[in-house]
Amino acid sequence: MLLLIYWFLMSVYAFVLFGIDKARAKKNGRRLPEKKLLAVTALGGAIGSGLGMLVFHHKTKKERFTKKVPIFVILTLLIAAGCFYLNLHITVTEYEYAGTDVPAELDGFKIVQVSDLHNQFFGFREGALIDRIAELSPDIIVVTGDVVDKNFTNYKLAYRFFEGAVRIAPVYYVTGNHEMWLAGDRMTKFLADIEELGVIMMDNKKVSVNGLTIIGIADEDLRRPPETLKNEDGFTICLAHEPMYHERYRALGADVTFSGHVHGGQVIIPGKGGLISPDMEFFPELYAGAHVYGEGEDSMTMYISRGLGNSVLPLRINNFPELVVVTLRHR
Repeated sequence: MLLLIYWFLMSVYAFVLFGIDKARAKKNGRRLPEKKLLAVTALGGAIGSGLGMLVFHHKTKKERFTKKVPIFVILTLLIAAGCFYLNLHITVTEYEYAGTDVPAELDGFKIVQVSDLHNQFFGFREGALIDRIAELSPDIIVVTGDVVDKNFTNYKLAYRFFEGAVRIAPVYYVTGNHEMWLAGDRMTKFLADIEELGVIMMDNKKVSVNGLTIIGIADEDLRRPPETLKNEDGFTICLAHEPMYHERYRALGADVTFSGHVHGGQVIIPGKGGLISPDMEFFPELYAGAHVYGEGEDSMTMYISRGLGNSVLPLRINNFPELVVVTLRHR
């Protein structure tokens, strides 16, 4: 979405420059340097430059423009297509968690994790994302924060996601750092609105359903989770936005934890891993996948989602948006 906005603004800028230069040419005024027009074209304004040439009949006899502008238009369209595919092609990563700690009645229980949506657009009413989740037939959907984005906040888009999700399965939602940064009247109303839809808010809460205990930790309390969340009896899953505090989650008695936050390192380098985290840590150890901590009955498995959207950096490379699916197995 950020790249789309950038290309649009650059194209408008290029179109205006071509119009201004044409008007000056008619009046024998001071012209804009051709290098500037070509630079704006190369930096993302190619479509606007092309339209400017057609609409204003400007530079159409200049070989450097008739050759270079179409090339940049084609390159822009190819890059745009690649970026949209990299950012909007939803992948599914499936895991099985098997153990004697899983109650027999939860055998085959399927959990779909959604994380770090960041107001990413997935079609009308988030239809592409909702349809993909529905295909997975989850028993519950867990949402681990940053559904909205502080920099490009769209509460309506986030509401549409939850509106579709609650029709598929019960939705358990813990907030992330972006929701914390947006704290205020508008965020309070948004949270109240989605609760009316049926979303189960899990910030510093503990609920039990079908032999499963679910605990959720608010982002601001990840370093010191409330002791009231501790659960030592029965199978427990924990929802917590950031993965680095995994020992705190294990201390609360979590058997399985779902987290996100790191966006898969934004760019995944083969053989090396994720490049950079939202906290500006290069090659973070915890960027995706399943991680096991401890042994035996005291062990905990943490699943880190690469997430679905972006925040500061607008592009994913070798890192498709991800839904995580965990199926519980009694062994």
